[in-house]
Amino acid sequence: MSTTKAPTLAVLPLAKSEASSAAQILQPSGWPAPKGYANGMAADGRIVVTGGVIGWDSGNHLPAGFVAQVRQTLRNISDILREGGARPEHLVRLTWYVVDMEEYLANLKELGPIYREIFGAHYPAMALVQVVRLVEKAARVEIEATAVVPR
Repeated sequence: MSTTKAPTLAVLPLAKSEASSAAQILQPSGWPAPKGYANGMAADGRIVVTGGVIGWDSGNHLPAGFVAQVRQTLRNISDILREGGARPEHLVRLTWYVVDMEEYLANLKELGPIYREIFGAHYPAMALVQVVRLVEKAARVEIEATAVVPR
């Protein structure tokens, strides 16, 4: 009987600006480095989670268009994190729900700068899921976030 050898796991050092987050990026050795996300994260501390957040502004108005909704959704998540004592570098997971995968892919060049403007160059573990629709019919994207604030 042969056994397969599992890849070893590398824990990558964080940039100095992320050192206070206590989160570690998990990158199995030999795997290609992901761009714009992490394969996994590990952290100790107090968990701060959001529900599914959409791009409503404070007046419950959704901006027109996918990119504008993503921008407002990320701002809303940042506001929720701040309310919970968390910062963007404490993010360990984002789950994106989009109603049109092609729309997401067609806007990647615009999304990167928006993401970095709001969250910086911190890329947690992420998943992207296409859904038939969201509860709010006009919403194009909904994102759930998990952060871990170090103790």
